[in-house]
Amino acid sequence: MHFRKLDLNLLVALDVLIRRQSVSLAAEELHLSQSAMSNSLSRLRDYFQDDLLTQVGRKMVLTHHAQQLEQPVRDILVLIEASLMLVPGFDPTTSVREFKICVSDYTLYTLVPYVLEVANEQKSSVKLNFLPQVGDPKKELDRSEADLLIIPSIFCSDDHPSEPLHEDEFRCVVWSHSHLALGDMTIEKFLSAGHICMQPPNSNPSFETYSFEKAGIHRNIQIRAFSFSCLPSLLIGTDRIATLQNTLVKKAISQGLALTSMAPPVELPRLQEHMQWHKYQNADLGMIWLREVFKEAVKRLLSD
Repeated sequence: MHFRKLDLNLLVALDVLIRRQSVSLAAEELHLSQSAMSNSLSRLRDYFQDDLLTQVGRKMVLTHHAQQLEQPVRDILVLIEASLMLVPGFDPTTSVREFKICVSDYTLYTLVPYVLEVANEQKSSVKLNFLPQVGDPKKELDRSEADLLIIPSIFCSDDHPSEPLHEDEFRCVVWSHSHLALGDMTIEKFLSAGHICMQPPNSNPSFETYSFEKAGIHRNIQIRAFSFSCLPSLLIGTDRIATLQNTLVKKAISQGLALTSMAPPVELPRLQEHMQWHKYQNADLGMIWLREVFKEAVKRLLSD
């Protein structure tokens, strides 16, 4: 199909070329030969009268015109995809649609089991693909690489709709046989002890680290791990502290870990988890169903 003499199939190629900044990687993603992708790039260059990608040293970089095209082209493709999904009467019992959902492992560990329970009770046949969070979650929506984000409210973008999901408070957690378990968690005890914290793989700080830094509290972090859910077990046998979401702490204690939980020595903001989705999927019946599943899952999580 052509629009103003542009083969619209080339927009898909342009989108991948801009994102990958490599002819060979773009060809691999689209399952094309490198010569076919080079031909697409040549046709795009002819149409836009611009190189789009230029060789600088050993890598390809975007021209200024290509940078200007990136967001409009992505918006066009996402809108087309979202429009195709707008089929009437979405039925989770017959749909085999796959939803890509970005979550932290805290959410995966505490909430997602209830999501699966609710979906199972509804005899859902949809596929749920849980993906790790990244440094710039908005890009995951813009590129249609995620359908739904479960993220702290401070990381939500103003460009897409969002909805509160649930809140959690932070607790200081120590091994029950540690001297740190005696008495309250004072600021002196907190600052003198070693800490275990979660460091997301994308290198951005976790919400609790962000909150401590904003409050001017600098911990003696001795152990970093990429997973929230492993931190409770890493405390066993040590004299260290982890500051974790209360829901995760309660689950770890219920599973038999010898842990003591206490209030932090400074007031931390509550973790406000939101759902966020692309603005073009606001009327998507499948997405509406998915969000309702998450809200029902939160009710069950909080009632346990």
